[in-house]
Amino acid sequence: MNITQIGRFIAQRRAALGLTQAELAERLDITDKAVSKWERGKSIPDVALLSRLAAELRTSVAEILSGESRHVARSSNLDECRAPDEDGRTIHEAAGQGETLVLEPVDAGDLLVSPYLFGSNLEHTRSCLYSGLSAQMLRNRKFVGKPTAGMGCAMAWYPIGKQAIFTFDDPYTRHGEGYHMQRMAECNALHILNPRAGAAAGLGQHGVSIQAERPYLFAMVVKTRGPIAVSIALTDRTEERVYARHTVAAQAEDWTRYEIELTPGKGDADADLRITWEEAGSVCFGALSLLPKDHFRGMRRDVVQAMAALGIGVLRWPGGNFAGEYNWMDGLLPADMRAPFQSYLGLETQPHTMGYDFNEMNTDDFIALCREIGAEPFITINPCWNTPEENAAWVEYCNGDSTTHYGGLRAARGYVEPYRVQLWSLGNEFGYGHMEGDNTPGGYCKTVQEHGKKMLEVSPNLSLCSSGPYPNWEWAELSARPLSGMAQMISQHYYGYAPCFTDLMAVEQEYNRCLASIARMRCLIRQTHQMLSPNMRISLDEWNVWYAWYRPSSVTDGIYAALAMHLLIEEAEKSGIAIACHFQAVNEGMLCVEPDGVRMSAQGQIFALMRCHAGNHLCFASQEAVATMDREGRVTVTLINASYRQCKTVNFSKYGACREAVLYSSDNVLPPSFFSETNLLEQAGSGSLCMPPHSVLKISF
Repeated sequence: MNITQIGRFIAQRRAALGLTQAELAERLDITDKAVSKWERGKSIPDVALLSRLAAELRTSVAEILSGESRHVARSSNLDECRAPDEDGRTIHEAAGQGETLVLEPVDAGDLLVSPYLFGSNLEHTRSCLYSGLSAQMLRNRKFVGKPTAGMGCAMAWYPIGKQAIFTFDDPYTRHGEGYHMQRMAECNALHILNPRAGAAAGLGQHGVSIQAERPYLFAMVVKTRGPIAVSIALTDRTEERVYARHTVAAQAEDWTRYEIELTPGKGDADADLRITWEEAGSVCFGALSLLPKDHFRGMRRDVVQAMAALGIGVLRWPGGNFAGEYNWMDGLLPADMRAPFQSYLGLETQPHTMGYDFNEMNTDDFIALCREIGAEPFITINPCWNTPEENAAWVEYCNGDSTTHYGGLRAARGYVEPYRVQLWSLGNEFGYGHMEGDNTPGGYCKTVQEHGKKMLEVSPNLSLCSSGPYPNWEWAELSARPLSGMAQMISQHYYGYAPCFTDLMAVEQEYNRCLASIARMRCLIRQTHQMLSPNMRISLDEWNVWYAWYRPSSVTDGIYAALAMHLLIEEAEKSGIAIACHFQAVNEGMLCVEPDGVRMSAQGQIFALMRCHAGNHLCFASQEAVATMDREGRVTVTLINASYRQCKTVNFSKYGACREAVLYSSDNVLPPSFFSETNLLEQAGSGSLCMPPHSVLKISF
């Protein structure tokens, strides 16, 4: 590597683009002195900057490091896109305005595209469950946290009754066995005393979205002193309109669950739920619930159906960061009784639910969801707060037959056949510093060795995945290698550059920066692969654009996802990628969930499209184009035009008649934006099609 030649090349490319050193430095968020040192051959760019530098100089990382132009035609600011087979045939590109990409037929090889490359995450974070997958319509239904100031009522609820007295009481909710975490204000009950007969007392909640003539199931776990006629009503904000009302005769001094059905005659996106009574006396509320009657095990049926439509091949749960806050044994309790979890990483993982997860999903629910959507379950244990024996018990609950202790418990709960969960991760993101527990490679290795040993004693054929901040030589030597006898996979995560769309004059620049980070994704995967023993594989079980969950989705994200999925298919065999999981499906990338519906984001549209390759024989793969052949000999090609401005002509005349041609395109890359799907089968009869900028094309023969 000649750093003087590299510097001279950078200077030439910068000058050719009319940029000063200061302007290039500003685009890269570095000092102009750093650029000056590069160009004088005093230093070379940091590896973290190479992909961004290549994008700004409209070249490739390979050309920068070689210090010379290779005269390779490119259609975007990404790495070279070529797909040779054994005979040397390639996808040919002609550079410049109106470029043409010619598809050459390539025989399918023996390599299959694994469905495990089309994975996703289901982590209890932000709005993935709450206001996402969960069908639960009430906020703070188990009364976590502290009472509201000066009122005594629980957060998210308002008090009813001027004389009513509100206090927290001994809880109905509790944790199951195996709970060792040290958290606060997770278990409360709300006690309400009505001191005067004839005056209404109770509690209410605003912002309940209801649909006309749709039945809902309301449930409450309460205890009373004496008989109390509790009225449950769905009303407007003023209580002038009552959409549905029912009265429950509550008279149990011990915790009792009552369930009723409410069918509002009118819809209201901002309805109130009001729970009141007029007798003098008290009611203690342990938990409340409001669900659509057609829910799927506490999940929204429309969201479950949308997840199925994505074609998710493997689903990772319960995290992610949340795996370090979850106790699987809580799930053996009824949903209403399960104590919420106060989040150790509350601002990051639970910012929309007051720092708490309400423990709505258990192992049985997760497995049922996986079976409903056709995904393989991938479970992450909590090695910090659960013991090796408790995690081994989780494996036995999933995989043991009815003669084992926990397998028998599962069978007694109605699930006789073992779940046969093969994919297990030994924690999440250890080594990054934010997870509780030992974050050194040696300490982590020592901790999870005992967990893995106990788990394999219960179920010897598990596929285990260890954690770590890869690529990292220290972790590869002190953790991955010592664990390779039991864990043949390591977990790697990658999030691309988050475009900052705050300046209309910089939209193209931000778009290109986001897509250029795909090159770094490839680089880091290859670095990790080189560090590992030959028998080890990579589980890229989190990937996306950074902070995609805090803003509306866009076509920029969609093109990024298309490039990432092409990369994964291309690199899977070469770089040992066994699993890849997008982060994540619900309300954080692929599905946009509203109270009255759900739709795929631009990323979701692309993910569902790319699923057409799963299980097929690979013909060729590059950053720009992937072709696969199914068992019937039908070839499907997906192509990406990542250019911000230029169109691209695709010539596929050598393939013969086209069976399907669908274009995913948009004039807008800013959030929120989606792809329009256009059927181009008739136009495809000519043997070529024109792809507009930032578009994806699917062609089948």
